[in-house]
Amino acid sequence: MKLTVISVTGALLLAGVAGAFAHGGASGIVKERMDAMDEMGDVMKSLTAIMRGEKDYDADAVREGAAVIQSHSGEALTKLFPEHSIEGPSEAKPEIWTDWEEFSELAKQLDVFAAGLGEAAENGLAHGKGGAGMTGQSGMMGQDTMMGGNSMMSQGGMMGNAGHMADPEMLAQMPADGIFNMVAQTCSACHSKFRVEKN
Repeated sequence: MKLTVISVTGALLLAGVAGAFAHGGASGIVKERMDAMDEMGDVMKSLTAIMRGEKDYDADAVREGAAVIQSHSGEALTKLFPEHSIEGPSEAKPEIWTDWEEFSELAKQLDVFAAGLGEAAENGLAHGKGGAGMTGQSGMMGQDTMMGGNSMMSQGGMMGNAGHMADPEMLAQMPADGIFNMVAQTCSACHSKFRVEKN
């Protein structure tokens, strides 16, 4: 539960930051990627309210939001970062190109998790609000859950090896908020390493 709160809070912060910075002077590929980040930030903000229970659970909205995120992930994301495109108001760090393999892996993870979120939209939330949910003790969110004690999210978990561990069929069985947290954590991991923080 603590991880859920942290992840949702992180998603809100990412959404706020994405919408807060001005695109003043941005053009070309830099503006394209800023616009894409803004769109994903807006979706994350909207989905965060659903995942927190501040808005009624809406599987269609979750599915549509996941599709938007997926449309800006994977190769669609990496192609927005041609080498040396950090001129002007860009918030991209040079580490994107020196650690291209890690950046690309995070983009792929985002694609997988966004697709999984779309597939799991009908499952609802872990605590049974909306959708079919998976709330039993032996379910995905039970004692040895994705978020709990022996979870893939703990220690060397999902963020370290997501590309190797993520199985689309497994993701499709999870509660939507569990996968949403994976999306939020992927965004956060990428931003913390590859994005210049503005004051």
